[in-house]
Parts: sequence; C-alpha cells; structure tokens
Amino acid sequence: MGLLDKLGLKKKETLDKGVEKSREGILNKLGRAFVGKDQVDDETLDELEKILITSDVGVTTTLEIIKRIETRVAKDKFVTQAELQTLLREEIVDLLKDNDLDKPAEFDAEFPIKPHVVLVVGVNGVGKTTTIGKLANLYKKAGKS
Repeated sequence: MGLLDKLGLKKKETLDKGVEKSREGILNKLGRAFVGKDQVDDETLDELEKILITSDVGVTTTLEIIKRIETRVAKDKFVTQAELQTLLREEIVDLLKDNDLDKPAEFDAEFPIKPHVVLVVGVNGVGKTTTIGKLANLYKKAGKS
C-alpha cells in the first residue's frame, strides 16, 4: 500500500474521476458535439438525441424535440450549428409552453392495489424530494389518493 493510499488521497482521486461524467452539464456536451461543424446533418441530430437522452430529458420528450427540429431543418434546408442551438432552445421553450401548469396531469392508469407505490431513485442532490412533492401535488389535483 502506497503513501497516497494510506492518506486516502487515491480513493478521492478515483471518486472524482468516477463522478466526472455526472458533473458534465448538458450545455458542455452540446457545445462539444457542435464544435467544428458548419451544417446540421443526420449524424448531428443523432448525437443531439443521444445527449438529450443521456441527460435525463426522457425518451418521449427527446423524440418530440428531435421531430420538431427535423421539421424545421427540412423546411429551412441549410441550418448551421449556431442556428441549431437557437432552434433547440426555441423548441424546448415551446414544448414547455405547451404544458398548462393549471391543468392537472392526466393519470389514466388505474391503481387496483392500494397503496400505490412510486419508487424514486437518484443520487444525492438531484431533486428527489422536490420531485416527490410535485408528484404528490399532481396526484392530488387529479383526484387520486
């Protein structure tokens, strides 16, 4: 066992390296994906899809964003990477605006077994408690108990 191991520094270095991916933000990933490219192509859209899914945007939402961007890219024919970033921002904002905050979520699934359990998993500091509170409020607004 080396001196660094005895001091615990080797473990910290390994931990830091292990969580490096988690620290990397979606904007950094997008920036690196678009560097050096002057035009949007299928490869760029595939990379964008991968980034959104691995950034916990969700598959359904990611596919909707990609579909909207593909439609706009096809209409405009030539879209640069800078324009793609603007398109992405606009489509995400539009998607968020499409959801009415005053309207409760539609929970059409029946829960024949009571109590109904929702498992929420995540690392420290990702907003599990906040999300649970928001879900509870949506369930309440939808008339579920």
